Parts: sequence; structure tokens; C-alpha cells
Amino acid sequence: MQVALEWKQELSFSGMAPNGLTVALDAEPAVGGSGEGFLPLELLALGLGGCTAMDVISILRKKRQAVTAFEVRVNTQRATEHPRVWTRVQLEYIVTGKKIDPRAVKRAIQLSAEKYCPAQNMFKKAVEIETRYEIMEVA
Repeated sequence: MQVALEWKQELSFSGMAPNGLTVALDAEPAVGGSGEGFLPLELLALGLGGCTAMDVISILRKKRQAVTAFEVRVNTQRATEHPRVWTRVQLEYIVTGKKIDPRAVKRAIQLSAEKYCPAQNMFKKAVEIETRYEIMEVA
């Protein structure tokens, strides 16, 4: 995989994926950016969340779980001193549906963490990743 970043102005860049899709990156105004794009660490968190979300929903569908809505929230804490790396990550899975089996959800999260999600497997070498889930029953 090769991605590219093109400088626009100040601390603003356009990031391009191999398929041609683009995303705006920028810094916070406090450090000289305009705040008109994603912060690089936000994109890392989104990538982590997207990686595990795709795994988990795919596994739950294969397990024939009646999921009607699904959300993954990525909460990170950062060091106060530079380089201000993540010191803790919490992945929160919110599964909504009918008669969702908690064992299926737990197993799907486990498989993503241990086998399928390369982002999670890379990050867990550098930071503690905690997972939790909530099941919301619908009538």
C-alpha cells in the first residue's frame, strides 16, 4: 500500500489513497493549523475503529445475529509530554438488535483483537487496548 500527502498551505494537506479517494488533514489552530481537516491521530483512531468494526459486524452477520445498528467508539488518552503518544485506548462496541447473543459479541470482538484486525494487533504492541461492549435490545 502506498498513500500520498500533498501540501496545500500552512499545516493543511490532502491525503490520497491508492483508489484515488482523498481526505483533508490539518492541525489545530493553536499550533498553526486551520482546523479544517482531520488531525493525524484522529485518522489513526478512525482506522483502528474501522478495522475492528468491519471484523466484528462481519462475524456477527456470519453468526446470524439480528443486528439492526452497530457502533464502535474509540476513546484514547494521551501523554502530557511530547511525543504525546496514546497511553490507553478503549474500544466500545454498541450492538443493537433482536436477541443478540452476548457470547457471539464477545467472541467476535476477541477474534478481531487476536486474529483479524491488523491495526489493533499493531497498536496493542505499543499501548494497552481495553474492550467493552453493550447490547441494546429492540422490540
